[in-house]
Amino acid sequence: MMNDEFTSPPRVLGILGGLGPMATAYFYELLTRHTRAACDQDHIDVVISSRASTPDRTAYILGQSAADPFGALAESAARLAAFGADVLVIPCNTAHYFYDRLCAAVDVPILNMVEQTVLAAKRGGCRTLGVLATTGTVRTGLYQNMCETHGLACAVPDAAAQQCVMDVIYRDVKQGRRADRAAFERAAGSLRAQGCDRVVLGCTELSLVKRDEGLDAFYLDSMQALAKGVLLLFGKTPVGLDEV
Repeated sequence: MMNDEFTSPPRVLGILGGLGPMATAYFYELLTRHTRAACDQDHIDVVISSRASTPDRTAYILGQSAADPFGALAESAARLAAFGADVLVIPCNTAHYFYDRLCAAVDVPILNMVEQTVLAAKRGGCRTLGVLATTGTVRTGLYQNMCETHGLACAVPDAAAQQCVMDVIYRDVKQGRRADRAAFERAAGSLRAQGCDRVVLGCTELSLVKRDEGLDAFYLDSMQALAKGVLLLFGKTPVGLDEV
């Protein structure tokens, strides 16, 4: 879904979250922190579904689990719509593997996180976008296909570097530990070597790495890109999101 599909700003945002819970909390924090507001009423009305029991998306995509997350995702989307949300977001890149099916299953439009991120890269003059994301996101080509749609080159880490990314996501961040910076830099170095002028943090756990480690503007945070897209869609003025 593109922002220009609305003739007027929507009223209530639904966040389909819990994928994982800390990323959902951080996304709401981003929306609140980066809205120009003088009072509570200047902020967006938000409904949050944080269904942490949703089966792991990457495990299902890679055939490591038979537990299909789609049912839980569709139920959460329907509940958000029933509660009054008139546009939804999913602060989980890998879950966008189910994006088309979810759009068909619910009458409420869903702002596409992957597209918002690629458009932010293109606005910033990026020519080759590197992708740090789960193996599920990488293998399904979510960013590669979106980059092709919008005329950007795209690169992904080599196999060893990709394992470093998965270790940072699953062994560090999802377990409440700080990221292993050596592993993170090994993965990023694989993309620098391929000529990437920016690298997307294409997993919401990696967005937490940027928050905690103070990564520079070489790293494009998909959560920040989605937050900025939401604020603009709702007619708000984003503050402090200049790099996206």
